[in-house]
Amino acid sequence: MEKAPQSKKPSLIPRRNFNASTLLSINSELVERVSMKKSFLILSLIAFFLSLVPPAYAAAPTPADKTQELRDQLITNIASRVAQLKLVEKRGIIGKVLDVTNTQITVTDSQNNTRFVDVDELTKFSNPTNKGTYGISDITKDTTIGILGLYNKESRRILARFVNVITIPFIIHGGVAKVDSENFSISVTTIEGKQITIDVESLTRSNSYTAKDGSVRSGFSKIKDNYNIIAIGALNTKDKNRMTATRIIFFPEIPPSPKVNSMLNK
Repeated sequence: MEKAPQSKKPSLIPRRNFNASTLLSINSELVERVSMKKSFLILSLIAFFLSLVPPAYAAAPTPADKTQELRDQLITNIASRVAQLKLVEKRGIIGKVLDVTNTQITVTDSQNNTRFVDVDELTKFSNPTNKGTYGISDITKDTTIGILGLYNKESRRILARFVNVITIPFIIHGGVAKVDSENFSISVTTIEGKQITIDVESLTRSNSYTAKDGSVRSGFSKIKDNYNIIAIGALNTKDKNRMTATRIIFFPEIPPSPKVNSMLNK
């Protein structure tokens, strides 16, 4: 008996007509898939190597860094202090008080310049005639004071360290107009035409000067009218035409100036 012819099973893969365009399309598709796999592989390798690198953190300061920082700060502070010292110098002045407050004294010096003096808790005050405590509240207008302190060249002010009340000797030169033996006083006419009364006290030291003897110790009783005289002492604070003499020197042989003489003989 003849076998019946077997039927062929249908193919699961569809057949294509492999012409030129189909082959080109398949080739492009394969190239694209290979490129994607290469890119994925490269990215995976980069991620792997990055995971091996430890993360970077800010370096903690070392003892050497701290030492350098302190050294730099010290240099800066010294430079600043040196700059300040160049602006300050020790200085002393003598002046008459114009105004005074709790923290400042305004004075006028010998050249009629107005000076501003600052005081603080370190400022020391003294007055030779005051045996007790003496402070800024005891200083009054027209008092003559000596000041020693730190002068600032930039602000032109003095930070006082010592403030002393001083008495500047008052000096007159003229001719004797009258001797008052009862009150121990002498009226003197100066070259400016002023009439000053000199009080002679027990502390007053008197000298006379002659060509023969030079300067010798003398006394009130030896002083005569029209004598050329010089007196040194303290001006009376209540009467500016009166003074107390601490030293007197007179010249019996030397007449007063012609201008004084003319006023004495009026």
